[in-house]
Amino acid sequence: MTTTASHPTAEVELAIGGMTCASCAARIEKKLNRMDGVTATVNYATEKAKVSYGEEVSVQDLIATVEATGYTAQEPAPPVRDAQDAQDTPGSTGGHDELRPLRERLITAVTLAVPVVAMAMIPALQFEYWQWLSLTLAAPVVTYAAWPFHRAAFTNLRHGAATMDTLISVGTSAAFLWSLWALFLGTAGEPGMTHPFELTIARGDGSGNIYLEAAAGVVAFILAGRYFEARSKRKAGAALKALLELGAKDVTVLGAHGDERTIPVSELKVGDRFVVRPGEKIATDGTVVEGSSAVDASMLTGESVPVEVARGDAVTGATLNAGGRLVVEATRIGADTQLARMARLVEDAQNGKAAAQRLADRISAVFVPVVIALALGTLGFWLGNGAGPAAAFTAGVAVLIIACPCALGLATPTALMVGTGRGAQLGILIKGPEVLESTREVDTIVLDKTGTVTTGRMRLLAVHTADNAEEAEVLRLAGALEHASEHPIARAVADGALEKLGSLPTPEDFANVPGLGVQGVVDGHAVLVGRERLLEDWAMALPAPLAHAKSEAEAAGRTAIAVAWDGEARAVLEVADAVKETSPEAIRRLRGLGLTPILLTGDNRAVAESVAREVGIAPENVIAEVLPQDKADVVKRLQAEGRSVAMVGDGVNDAAALAQADLGLAMGTGTDAAIEAGDLTLVRGDLRVAADAIRLSRKTLGTIRSNLFWAFAYNVAALPLAAAGLLNPMIAGAAMAFSSVFVVGNSLRLRSFRAAD
Repeated sequence: MTTTASHPTAEVELAIGGMTCASCAARIEKKLNRMDGVTATVNYATEKAKVSYGEEVSVQDLIATVEATGYTAQEPAPPVRDAQDAQDTPGSTGGHDELRPLRERLITAVTLAVPVVAMAMIPALQFEYWQWLSLTLAAPVVTYAAWPFHRAAFTNLRHGAATMDTLISVGTSAAFLWSLWALFLGTAGEPGMTHPFELTIARGDGSGNIYLEAAAGVVAFILAGRYFEARSKRKAGAALKALLELGAKDVTVLGAHGDERTIPVSELKVGDRFVVRPGEKIATDGTVVEGSSAVDASMLTGESVPVEVARGDAVTGATLNAGGRLVVEATRIGADTQLARMARLVEDAQNGKAAAQRLADRISAVFVPVVIALALGTLGFWLGNGAGPAAAFTAGVAVLIIACPCALGLATPTALMVGTGRGAQLGILIKGPEVLESTREVDTIVLDKTGTVTTGRMRLLAVHTADNAEEAEVLRLAGALEHASEHPIARAVADGALEKLGSLPTPEDFANVPGLGVQGVVDGHAVLVGRERLLEDWAMALPAPLAHAKSEAEAAGRTAIAVAWDGEARAVLEVADAVKETSPEAIRRLRGLGLTPILLTGDNRAVAESVAREVGIAPENVIAEVLPQDKADVVKRLQAEGRSVAMVGDGVNDAAALAQADLGLAMGTGTDAAIEAGDLTLVRGDLRVAADAIRLSRKTLGTIRSNLFWAFAYNVAALPLAAAGLLNPMIAGAAMAFSSVFVVGNSLRLRSFRAAD
């Protein structure tokens, strides 16, 4: 029999429901990939499946396969036009709190489990009928609150699989059912029954023992871990939303007779002409047909210097008009715009990132079947040796109870909660346990330049004067004229002058010369400030010293501004995006962690190498003049070389690269899109915090690993005693409590983490 390979001809992204752990995603992926002509990647974190399929397979076939595996799948919802539509769209999260059912179960479990555990562990609280109150309180916890575990265990059973949910369900059910048997058919229901602390090991029939505190406590602990994990997962798609919200919401369209009307951006068509006033966002990609201005594209391109545009120049949607009035003709709308393409890049990077399987699930994949087999073997062994059904069943149930993953369930969430809490105090936001695993292997850190290594704001860095001018006079006249302009470079000059002089005169006359600079009258002097060509238009030339200063400034990647008044060139000002004072120290600390820093920017190479020299990055580790959509490709290329890559950025242009990197660190002073695409957020915008974030993440991961080791070791040590029927219930309870206390105590040590001095 010969089969012909089918080449995928279409792609679809399915929303997957019902997954409870990373092994669920692996199972769905395996089933989909078994279909002819299908290549699928299932991401547990984003709850999506990206599927490529051939002509012989339909989307409904894919959905049917997922549903046959025991999960739900649905096609993506149609794009919504605005926030109101999002609220009204079925299945959207606009007005629906997806965490509410889980939160309600958690509150129920904690409220009812605390008194159950307290009564079982403190003999002074064991009044005459305390065991019946424990049953009343524990029943809703083991049934209603634990229902997601029971449902998942049943689904896994149907498909011959076992996960942590299986162990939780079987263990808590066994503890609860045995307690019911002991209360109603044994001696545990008798008035005055107590759980004394007896540090003896003796075989018994278990008819006087109840395990309600184990059942209720485990459910509460595990639900707490699931809730905090779900909160971080919920934000997985927020990067796309943040990207799309950057665009303008409304646009002023020009009619055939020059009349203006405001419409939603979603109604804009290719060929429409629209007005962009100073301070407004450009509604969509287009071509300037009237006017000239400076456009601040830094959030999209990373270019620190605003771009001068005039008639015939292309402009990009969501960038900011920082200067004059523009009339733009729309050339791309909707899904074809650069902003929308960036959103797709972020989405592809998120879905393509391998879902880090939780450590507890890895352990449970082997541990759960072994424990269940051991419990059944224990039951059979004692029945075969004539110990009697009660004693045999007691030993079998003891195996399940002692193996119930109380400490295992606490290992990750407690360390994560303490670690993330300490991180928040230090300005570091960690998004989930998967992030921590990435920090361990990272060996290369890619740094965006603008807003990350540098301030992201233009600053006046130097003043070069001719022999016939004083610096203070240059700043007074040039600063006064630039103060009347809204151009970002003009603002840098004005702010620098104000910082040194304290106040500036008001120009008597002012005019903007599009693309060249400004001119006007200040204190009776005719002043020109701008490009050298502006002076040449007035038949003025820079003297040799100033021409040399201008050439050196431009060679260093800085913007040189000429200043003249009363017919003579008097000065050259240097303006640039200044390096943050903390950046050189940050680079040193990152190297100390074994990381190779690489500078990545959309700026020209001269600017990039100048910044690299200042902070201590080698020239061969500078990647400049990179287009926004290519930043993620640079990260992919480094990963293809075998490197594990961390990325630090702050702009929309960094969002896809942050999502593509093995570890994304977003500067909290940046855009929402970058913050949501990153794995770690550095609230203060200080690059030194990046080194602290990696140190804290590695320390938190180490704590989780040690927690899992000790929790697992406790189970391994106690299981033989349980199987031998020698486990006194109070010793079991005390040992389980000690194991949990140890895990919590170990996690609390993270509170002592300190930022590097």
